[in-house]
Amino acid sequence: MKMGGTGSYTEHQKNEMKRQIREAADTAFDQEMAAINAQLKQQILIAMIGDVNAGKSSTINRIVGEEVAGVGAEPGETTAIHPHPYKDKIFFIDTPGLNDVNTENSATTLDYFRKTDVVLFFLNAAGTVFSESEQRSFRIVEKANPNILIVLNKIDAADEVDRLVARVRHETGHKYDVIPISSRTGENIDNLRDAILDLLKKNNKDILFAHTIKAKSSTANKWIIGAATSAGAIGAVPLPGADIVPITALQIGLLTRLAALYERPISREAAKEIVITAIVGNLGRTLFGQIVKMFPGAGTVAAAGVASSVTLALGYSVKYAYERGIDVTPDTVSKLYRNFRDRKNKGKKLPGEGDTAE
Repeated sequence: MKMGGTGSYTEHQKNEMKRQIREAADTAFDQEMAAINAQLKQQILIAMIGDVNAGKSSTINRIVGEEVAGVGAEPGETTAIHPHPYKDKIFFIDTPGLNDVNTENSATTLDYFRKTDVVLFFLNAAGTVFSESEQRSFRIVEKANPNILIVLNKIDAADEVDRLVARVRHETGHKYDVIPISSRTGENIDNLRDAILDLLKKNNKDILFAHTIKAKSSTANKWIIGAATSAGAIGAVPLPGADIVPITALQIGLLTRLAALYERPISREAAKEIVITAIVGNLGRTLFGQIVKMFPGAGTVAAAGVASSVTLALGYSVKYAYERGIDVTPDTVSKLYRNFRDRKNKGKKLPGEGDTAE
């Protein structure tokens, strides 16, 4: 009983699928909520190192979507460690200037680096990129903490950015992400935010960061697309019924993460019924029928397409609702889902796709 089947289910099949979904959803919901609640009790430390002209403060403000008070000093002012609290769980640590790393502040600075979750190493694309002093500082920092993202800022005022990125990657052994951005124009800020989330995920702190910051839309899109891709892989397993339990767990995970992201709690029963509507209801069946018409005999490929499409539409519908203050219920999600289907057929944007709503 692959997801979508032949486009229709018997009542017995539908009831059996609902039973499996409810059972799997209960387990998944408990696991996801326990993990989310554990994250929300932690703290995040993000250290920044770079010249005072590297655009640290403007970059941080772009990442979180609002101004973080105190981050970034005027030239000559950064002489000691300054942890700046953002909300009450996230701290941005503005370290001394690069020239101070090897002086009397070095021991304190390196102690902070060892404790931080992410180190943002700033380079100025419009200046002398990765100078000898910057390279010396980088070697010291990477020994203390390998969770480094190299931020190549001010690309709007630089030439041959691709060459600069390639050179820095080469000179750092291709071990670290080098992310070219412009804190002035906002170019590639989403990429930097995603890279921070990926590093934080290793320590199970990505939801805490995403939940706390004001900029949420691009993170929601990242999670939705990731879940849809995973659902497609699960839906391609050529075993009858093999996809129901893992896809249920995946969709419950997406629903609970989005609820945490937008600070709109979702109940166990609502989550279960929404997943049932997506997998068993007309949502999955309608899309499956469209895919089969486009690709006759597609078999497991069509099934994978259904799993992916259903998850994608489910995520965008819930995102759309949260960003507009609409209660997330099986009924509202179904209506938004049908809106997704109609827009997709007409070649328009999906609900929530490309929206910022920050």
